[in-house]
Amino acid sequence: MTNLLDLDYEHLVSYIETFGEKPYRAKQLMHWIYQESLIDFNEMTDISKVFCDVLKDKTTIEFPSVMSDAMSDDGTRKWLFDVGGNNGIETVFIPEDDRGTLCISSQVGCALECTFCSTGRQGFNRNLTTAEIIGQLWLANFYVRQQDGYNALANSERIISNVVMMGMGEPLANYDNVVSAMKLMLDDRAYGLSRRRVTLSTSGLVNAMDRLKEDCPVALAVSLHASNDKLRDEIVPINKKFPIKELMAGCQRYLEKAPRDFVTFEYVMLDGINDSIEDAKALLQIVKDVPCKFNLIPFNPFPNSGYKCSSYEQIRKFKEVLMNQDYIVTVRKTRGDDIDAACGQLAGQVKDKTTRSLKRMNLT
Repeated sequence: MTNLLDLDYEHLVSYIETFGEKPYRAKQLMHWIYQESLIDFNEMTDISKVFCDVLKDKTTIEFPSVMSDAMSDDGTRKWLFDVGGNNGIETVFIPEDDRGTLCISSQVGCALECTFCSTGRQGFNRNLTTAEIIGQLWLANFYVRQQDGYNALANSERIISNVVMMGMGEPLANYDNVVSAMKLMLDDRAYGLSRRRVTLSTSGLVNAMDRLKEDCPVALAVSLHASNDKLRDEIVPINKKFPIKELMAGCQRYLEKAPRDFVTFEYVMLDGINDSIEDAKALLQIVKDVPCKFNLIPFNPFPNSGYKCSSYEQIRKFKEVLMNQDYIVTVRKTRGDDIDAACGQLAGQVKDKTTRSLKRMNLT
């Protein structure tokens, strides 16, 4: 059985053509599935009975199932979705006055081992399918619409206005499935989000960034977190393969087709590690040729992390150094930390294939 959620428009057209159906049938299906949130073929009123019978016989529309659903005091909502094999992924919805942002996972765990990230500590199991990625958006839309007293963006019907690929996993390490899912997010026949409202966050897979600018040039965020290769090699190990100079060149290339765009550099604030005034000044030097803004992220603690968050005063001083050079700098507001839904805290439930936890205990 083919899960229709695995198919973006182009692949859906090719698939239904094998049944002798015209491309407009793909448009009809996408409308019902993504815009009307219908998954019962019998309720799709403009689908012919013959085609309906084929769909019921040959296809399915399947989502991850809900393992838990938690609501923060600040309105943030986190789901743990079952993706089989004793694995769970986490998805977070962050409501604000002018937008609703959904943070989506792309992998079960993560193989990149960034030392300050709870997901990275869990190990890695597998990539998510396109259906499991776009299914998070479908399910979040469905459940938030049912939420008692929820006022969707002050009279806007679009509950989820922004999507960030910043959940569990490195999106560019699951390139094909992530791009296919993002195409559905951008497609007017599905969710119709602006490419500036879909943000992909990467730790710096420069070769995949070069592909992305051609295939699906969404907004780009780069998890930088250090202003020199020595420190970044330690806390973001992928830097050993794609060092900072190469990463900055990749960011420049990414913006070539859209010179009015910018890269958001994410920078987690770690007390005594990367938060000095000297670090801020060095940061200015490495990004000087890249149109960018900064998002400073107060570190969100998790058990045995070995790190502490920089003080409010130190974050303020760091921010001022950047702002004094006319950069836009935001300090990410911590949301959902009481349900472990804040940035860097997503861990899910991962049956690790890397034996990473054993290695940390020196048992291998």
